[in-house]
Amino acid sequence: MPELPEVETVRRGLQPHLEGQRIARAEARRPDLRWPVPPDLVQVLTGARVTALRRRSKYLLADLDRGGTLLMHLGMSGRMLVEGAGLAGFHRDPAILPRHDHVVLLTEAGTTITFNDARRFGMVDLIREGAEHPLLAQLGPEPLEPGFDAARLRAAFAGRRVPVKQALLDQRIVAGLGNIYVSEALHRAGIDPRRVAGRIGAQRVAALVGHVRAVLAEAIAAGGSSLRDHRQATGELGYFQHSFRVYDRAGAPCPTPGCPGTIRRIVQSGRSSFYCPQCQH
Repeated sequence: MPELPEVETVRRGLQPHLEGQRIARAEARRPDLRWPVPPDLVQVLTGARVTALRRRSKYLLADLDRGGTLLMHLGMSGRMLVEGAGLAGFHRDPAILPRHDHVVLLTEAGTTITFNDARRFGMVDLIREGAEHPLLAQLGPEPLEPGFDAARLRAAFAGRRVPVKQALLDQRIVAGLGNIYVSEALHRAGIDPRRVAGRIGAQRVAALVGHVRAVLAEAIAAGGSSLRDHRQATGELGYFQHSFRVYDRAGAPCPTPGCPGTIRRIVQSGRSSFYCPQCQH
């Protein structure tokens, strides 16, 4: 599923075409995706102006001037398509079939924004004014914001006997991280993904925070990672997959200068972990 960099890349691509725009027409072409679509979705969105387009963890949030927020998750294959006359650089891949266009927004500026999801693991929902959505209620700090620092992470790790890889994937500890970027950050920090989180010293935790931030920033700058379905709002691929040090590189030489190790793949909690047994301890 898309991780923070992919969702942030989509948000930045959508922002100029949705934020500040009024939705002239909304369509919900099926009653359900991963979960049922709110029955009043079209009524609420039609005529509303999007005052801000935000991201929280792996979710997109469009705040509405009439109160409330549109919540979206891309799932495994969801894409946000931007189309309209005069939009240079935007294109729709012919392989993206119209029958998978599930929610369509037409702005007063004439731009069409479509949520297309072939596998239908994505979702759309409405957060009513003054309410807190249960999917967002327990999320931890955003890793690129000041609330995520060494003291906060060390406190979250304290006493935890789970592997550090599992701890970093816990969205209550830090929001938005997934398998790819945790593997990459742990390699840069020289930490074995199997190491018990509560036994990592303060200096190494501080270094890990810096590496998490750096990996995410580099991935966003590259447009995210396109392994199967991710596309930017323009329809372009992301390119960070070409910079992977360990993820999906089992059997390759470790890229750490002077390290003689070979990247290894193991399974943790049903997920693939990639690491170097020589330089990650």
